[in-house]
Amino acid sequence: MSQPSSPIKTRHPDRMSIVLDDNDNTTEKRGSRSEASSATLLEMDVADEHQKLDYLDVEKQTGDGSRSRDKLKTTKASLTIWMTLNTIATVAIVFTNKAIFDDPTFRKSQVAFATFHLFITALTLYLLSRPIVSLFVPKPMRLRLMLPLAITMCLNVIFQNLSLTYSSITFYQIARILFTPMVALINFLFYQKSIPRNAAYTLAPMCLGVFIISYYEPKSTHHPEAEQTSMLSVVLALTSVFIGSIYTVWIASYQRKYEMNGFQLLFNQAPIGGVMLLILVPWIDTLPSIQVVPVNRWALIMLSGGLAALINLSQFFIIAGAGAVSSTVVGHVKTCAIVALGWVISRRPVTDRSAFGVILAITSIIIYTVIMMRQTKTG
Repeated sequence: MSQPSSPIKTRHPDRMSIVLDDNDNTTEKRGSRSEASSATLLEMDVADEHQKLDYLDVEKQTGDGSRSRDKLKTTKASLTIWMTLNTIATVAIVFTNKAIFDDPTFRKSQVAFATFHLFITALTLYLLSRPIVSLFVPKPMRLRLMLPLAITMCLNVIFQNLSLTYSSITFYQIARILFTPMVALINFLFYQKSIPRNAAYTLAPMCLGVFIISYYEPKSTHHPEAEQTSMLSVVLALTSVFIGSIYTVWIASYQRKYEMNGFQLLFNQAPIGGVMLLILVPWIDTLPSIQVVPVNRWALIMLSGGLAALINLSQFFIIAGAGAVSSTVVGHVKTCAIVALGWVISRRPVTDRSAFGVILAITSIIIYTVIMMRQTKTG
């Protein structure tokens, strides 16, 4: 017999409340003080927007939590290994997906690629939820309740991939920093939730840094990716940020309202999203002929799926063993690594004017995070 579930508490101080209109008798649970105190959005893994579910407290999950906790106990050495693997996989999947989308035959297969990743995610979570592994206990939800979130997730994944396709890696990753001011703005305008004044001061240079990159990068003549960053890139990046921010709000609401942890929620979304996109593939995508696609391109697609599975697996152990500070540091390491490698691969000189925007945006998000974490401790 399952034990009564308790409200999920996240380690992020960025979760906000939104009332969902349905006929369920479930009442919305209030978040912790840290959840309501701010709108910070720590760096999100670039492989999949589902990583916004990261760093939830697995001790609060429903079902046989004690057995899962025993399986997830980690030593410092093993935690370091899992964090390293997660970082490498997250960085690698960005460059792998970029290489796939650089092939013109796959640029018009965005929905099919998103479908592939959603089914990989669903399969990975299914295997990890089996009794022999039991890293989390599934919690089924009615299709009617999951459809809005699943649709938003699908749009988010597709626009994220489109942003990567038509942007340089550096611009793609830096633009994602805009999630932080966007979520803060949503909190302020619609939920009257404010952030500390010192944290608010960092939002302006954060946005300015992204603007500088978006202005100067297309004008650069020093690297082959310059032509990839255009007005279309900016529009796709901003659309991805907007949809992703809405998705973040809804995830937080569903977790509190239905007392689910992130993996239980994702396990409900991924199959629904995969089936919906699979139905749309023949109507939207132009699929390449199997005969004309080189073997190494199929190998990259399989590698991308494997990296996605590794990211999902490593998250369980990171959540169990890492605190908020460690999780945040890992997030910033990923951002810096992706930006730095993207810069090196593009062969741009350090004197490139968009470099100032990169430094300004990354420095601002780090300062913002430090301020918000201090606020959480003292608040």
